Amino acid sequence: MSNLKIRLTVMNFLEFFVWGAWLISLGGYMIVTLKFSGSEVGSIYATMGVASLFMPPVMGIIADRWMNAERVLGICHIIGAILLLFAAQVKDYPTMYLVMLLNSMFYMPTIALNNSVSYAVLHSQQIDVVKFFPGIRVWGTVGFVAAMWVIDLGKWTLSPVQLYVSAAAGLVLGFYAFTLPACPPSKVRGAGSFSARLGLDAFVLFKRSRMAVFFIFAMFLGAALQITNTFGEAFLHDFASSYPDSFAVKHPSILMSVSQISETLFILTIPFFLKRFGIKQVMLMSMVAWVLRFGLFAFGNPGEGFVLLVMSMIIYGMAFDFFNISGSLFVRQEAHGSILSSAQGLFMLMTNGIGAFVGGTISGWVVDYFTTGGARDWQNIWLSFAGYALILALVFPFVFRYKEKETLASTI
Repeated sequence: MSNLKIRLTVMNFLEFFVWGAWLISLGGYMIVTLKFSGSEVGSIYATMGVASLFMPPVMGIIADRWMNAERVLGICHIIGAILLLFAAQVKDYPTMYLVMLLNSMFYMPTIALNNSVSYAVLHSQQIDVVKFFPGIRVWGTVGFVAAMWVIDLGKWTLSPVQLYVSAAAGLVLGFYAFTLPACPPSKVRGAGSFSARLGLDAFVLFKRSRMAVFFIFAMFLGAALQITNTFGEAFLHDFASSYPDSFAVKHPSILMSVSQISETLFILTIPFFLKRFGIKQVMLMSMVAWVLRFGLFAFGNPGEGFVLLVMSMIIYGMAFDFFNISGSLFVRQEAHGSILSSAQGLFMLMTNGIGAFVGGTISGWVVDYFTTGGARDWQNIWLSFAGYALILALVFPFVFRYKEKETLASTI
């Protein structure tokens, strides 16, 4: 069993290493090195949202019905790696947009496939998935952080080398996936329909007003997440002229990685906060944390305001986990019977699909609005985003009418 856990740990590590090598730093590379506009960078990041609308269910159906899941995972990573190798040589916006859209179409499904393969392999060996998978999955976050550190310490945050590193890891994982235990298609044809995987079966939840409100806010907060992924490092790079020797400018990816480290720690606090305050208050805390995330960026700098930058990184863990993880538990509680899986699919559709697309697109417009002669007014940019999150926090308690139930605590 230990050998099997090690093999799945390697798979999870590489899965998110591939993403971490460019997700946070690519925005800075495109703005500073390629001189793309904010809206162009935002639209390229929004391709992940576009791809998440339809490709994960399509690949899921292929893995469920026609081809071993580990092979689908491997093929997706190999194709994605080839596309990243091409992207590393691209200098113009239209071509970069197309290549990154195609890459997103093959990478985004692998997140779900990675979980599916892990579950199937553990289950086939009669290993307790609930007990052992979290300890395996946490190495995915470690891989993401490790990739950020490699790119930073290699001084590649403003270089296409980050795409080569990601592509190399993708090729390794692509071929490695073919060595994993077989995860054959299910023989049950009626399960996992296309509509269920898209989350369409769960749209019945919109008939309940509190769930409709919840999913709408899930979309808005999904947009907030995309903002920091897109422009966090670009913001730090713009201090190069005023703080050239600062840690934040020399090692932006390492500083940004504190956000992911914080995320892993805040996950551990969710059971306490849910039982003590309830889902409504926890989700409200997440929105207030987003206000602080953006507000601290607005007034922070690599000099005397460095502590504000660090605080912003730390608060990110609460902003992300207290809605995404707690929200998933809430959906699990509210959806019953045959729509449990499709309800989770709908939650992901609203956050990683529509929310990511909206966040990437609108944040690009905001950055362009506050850009004059190539100089970006980051304070007003971040204050605009903080104002956006503040509006959500002020409106949410009044429109989300929900009384806590004991059942939520029992799901933790």
